[in-house]
Amino acid sequence: MDITPLVPEGRLIIEGYGNGGFRIAGTAHPGSRLVFPDRSEAWPVAHFDHVTEASLASVIAAGEAGTVELLLLGCGRRLSPVPAPVRARLKDAGVGIEPMDTGAACRTYNVLMAEGRLVAAALIAVD
Repeated sequence: MDITPLVPEGRLIIEGYGNGGFRIAGTAHPGSRLVFPDRSEAWPVAHFDHVTEASLASVIAAGEAGTVELLLLGCGRRLSPVPAPVRARLKDAGVGIEPMDTGAACRTYNVLMAEGRLVAAALIAVD
């Protein structure tokens, strides 16, 4: 039985994570990633301490353009609190943020994206 969520045409799903990378829409990507419904980009953040306003610039731009309303932040193996300046800058751009471990962020992204939500994921790679 196929349990793959119904995915609108042209939308990316996260198929797997671990071993220091991700499998997104049939392609393996090493390292951390920013994932939007229509694209995925390398994200040079290997540890939660490196999550900054600057590292989330493309998410902020997408929020200001009205194409992202929610960011799922995959913090690695454990949930970590989002620094207040990062949370405030995202809020100013119209983007809510939900931190969670990377696995939960991947699963939640797929569900929300399949529902047609304006969601993005910032995912720190885990081994």
